[in-house]
Amino acid sequence: MRKIKIIESLSALPSPVNISVWWSGGSLLGMMLGIQLITGLFLSMHYVADTSLAFDSVTHIMRDVPMGWVFRLFHANGASFFFIFLYLHVGRGLYYQSYILQPKTWMAGVTIFLLSMAAAFLGYVLPWGQMSFWGATVITNLLSAIPYWGEILVQWVWGGFSVGQATLNRFFSLHFLVPFVILVMVLLHLVFLHEKGSSNPLGHNFHINKIAFHPYFTYKDLVGFVLVFSLLIFMCSFYPFYLSDPENFMNANPMVTPTHIQPEWYFLFAYAILRSIPSKLGGVIALAMSLLILYFLPFLHLGKSIPSSFNIFYQVNFWILVVIFILLTWLGACPIEDPYLSLAFPLTVWYFLSYFFLAFSNKLNFFIS
Repeated sequence: MRKIKIIESLSALPSPVNISVWWSGGSLLGMMLGIQLITGLFLSMHYVADTSLAFDSVTHIMRDVPMGWVFRLFHANGASFFFIFLYLHVGRGLYYQSYILQPKTWMAGVTIFLLSMAAAFLGYVLPWGQMSFWGATVITNLLSAIPYWGEILVQWVWGGFSVGQATLNRFFSLHFLVPFVILVMVLLHLVFLHEKGSSNPLGHNFHINKIAFHPYFTYKDLVGFVLVFSLLIFMCSFYPFYLSDPENFMNANPMVTPTHIQPEWYFLFAYAILRSIPSKLGGVIALAMSLLILYFLPFLHLGKSIPSSFNIFYQVNFWILVVIFILLTWLGACPIEDPYLSLAFPLTVWYFLSYFFLAFSNKLNFFIS
């Protein structure tokens, strides 16, 4: 009886009548998270967290386990789909200034974003291919830039003096557990969202223009589910390894370093920021701040707020930030040489300045008007 009341309260949730398809990102992310949890659970039944067997166990899943290739491809490509909609969801929140109307919801969402990046990195190491091994070596070695405690932290994460069996064991355990932490944060995210309700393109939260969530938005989300699931099936059927690195089809070899080490595409913008700073410690700080700066947005926008729909300065700065993000993603996949390195530094500086320009766009527009 209590479950029925909860479902009724969710279906009767007052929602703005004028929200567009961009507000379907949250439900699509929920669907993708469910796919990742289910496929990951079945994959864990056949995966072997052993440095001598991990690569072969993935091959065994693909070739010998009934429908194993389906679960593996859905899990691998599902991660990319998850981050596509995650970036779109964050972008929608930035554009329509959701962090001003719902700061607690925004904070929980940013935490989900960081945990998702951690889970994706841990999962990328598990196939134990060449890029998995060397990517783990490079990224975890960044902790050595921390003064005094850096070397100790690196060895603690590795469980030894190099990436090896202990590293793979703990990465597998954490990769299995982190998604359930994400699930808890998603529930908290929804609780905060339901306190004030969804934002809307006009930038206010009045209740005079709201309707029940069901059936209008339920059917809209179902259409999104069908379209995205169809795209995922198409991707897994015709371009299953389009987003994969060819180096990862070779077993990890600590004696052979790939000519160009790079992470998955959804980390490339942060990787480009890391490489653009000559100092190792400075690069690590810039890498961390490129993500953590999202936490500070609700505090940067103090005072009167003007909805982005009526603020041309905010819109221009937002789209500049989007272009910079895309360029940094491209530069992250380029070789570490000029002109790519010389391009990355000014774009990194502009990336951070864009967030402050967004904060002052409201005040500038208000002053001119």
